[in-house]
Order: sequence, then structure tokens, then C-alpha cells
Amino acid sequence: MLITLRSAICGVLMPLTAMLTGTLCAPSLLNRIWALRVAQWWGGFALWQLKVICGLGFTVKGRDNLPTGPALLAAKHQSMWETIALARLLPKPCFVLKKELLNIPFFGWWCRAAGFIAIDRAAGAGAMRDMIDKAKARLDEGYQLVIFPEGTRTAPGSEARYHPGVAGLYRTLDVPCVPVAHNSGCYFHHPGIRREPGAITVSFLEPIEPGLKRPAFMETLRERIEPEARALAGIAPAQNRDASPPVSSGGTN
Repeated sequence: MLITLRSAICGVLMPLTAMLTGTLCAPSLLNRIWALRVAQWWGGFALWQLKVICGLGFTVKGRDNLPTGPALLAAKHQSMWETIALARLLPKPCFVLKKELLNIPFFGWWCRAAGFIAIDRAAGAGAMRDMIDKAKARLDEGYQLVIFPEGTRTAPGSEARYHPGVAGLYRTLDVPCVPVAHNSGCYFHHPGIRREPGAITVSFLEPIEPGLKRPAFMETLRERIEPEARALAGIAPAQNRDASPPVSSGGTN
């Protein structure tokens, strides 16, 4: 009962503080870096609220693999938590997300103002070209590009097919790809507002150096992320999975 009450309080306070921050800091929407810094500040405040109200903190593994300059990161996606945490942990993050998220008040405004890359999944090959062009520009500006290869949130222990957008970025940008695993879904439940006390672990894994062919890259990426994510969640290794990706550009929802 107490966990539910604390979760409900946090579930109300987090969007309220986002709206308050967005209102007070509206002028930052006129400048990409200002907008990003406001979003990062709120991300830190949201993580603090989770810690104080719900008793939910986090730990980081593989800090040596945490990029400080231009980079590509491919992360497991289980909840909103990793979006908040990665925005806070990375010095200059740029997320690849689906276009529909830009329509969300406050959240979408800051995503657009901060220069995040929105993908129109209905645009097919055109979406891929647009994503790559924008990604190149952000990389030249020193950003760390974050993409969720599964394209949607999955429950701990489950595996969705990896979309080819991450392979397109890896091949075209010619930079190492840092795989990111975590167990956020064990504590920051989706769907629902329940937030379990404890500590989420986010693991920055060994970078995949550029130069691999697409099948080898996709398999290596999966082989690094999925066993680590399952281990962090305390779940036995998967059996008989189908690793072939569908035709989509990835992103987040």
C-alpha cells in the first residue's frame, strides 16, 4: 500500500514539475543548447524525486564506456526511466524518437527545441535518409546519438526484433556503437505508475567498433545487450529467439 501511495505521489509530481519547469523556462525553447540543459536539469530533478519519494535510485556499470564526445548508443527500452537517465548521464544527448512524441505538450516541445531526431515511420525509406542526414549533423556538433533498436518498450526478459535504423546509423556515421543494457522495467513499471524501491542498474557495454557488416553488427549488438539485460533482471538466458529484424527505422515511444 505504501509503495502504491508513493508511486502515485511521484506519478503526479513528475509531470507537474515538468510543466512548471517548462513554463518558467519557456525562453530556453529559442536556443537548442539552452533547451537541452533545461531538459537535463529536469531529468536530474526527476531522478531525485524517484529517490526521495519512492526509494528508487540507480547504479552505473561500465563508466569507462560512457562517451563524452560524438558517439552512437543503442539502448534497451523498458520504461521512461532510461530516457530520463541517459539524458542526464550523457553530456550532450540527442535521442531518435517517433514523430508522434513531438505532439505531447512540454515533453514534445523540448524534444523539438533540443534538436532530437523525430522519425515518421510511415515515410519508409525517406525516414531513414532523413534520420541519417540529421544524425550526421548532430554528430558533427558533438552530440551523443541515442536510439532504441527495438523501437518500443519491452518487459524485462522479453526480446523484440531489432530494427535496421541502428545499423544504418552505425554504417553511415562510422563511429563506435555503445550498447546499453539495464533493468529499469523491474522497478519503473510500464504500463502503470508503480515504482519499486531499490536500485536500477544501467550498464554501458564494450563499444562495437565501426566496420562490421550489417548482419554481424546486428548480431553482435543483440549478443551484448540481451544477455546483460536478462542477467541484470535475474532472468535465465533466452532460448530459440528469432533475431531477424523487420523493416522499420527504430526510435522510441
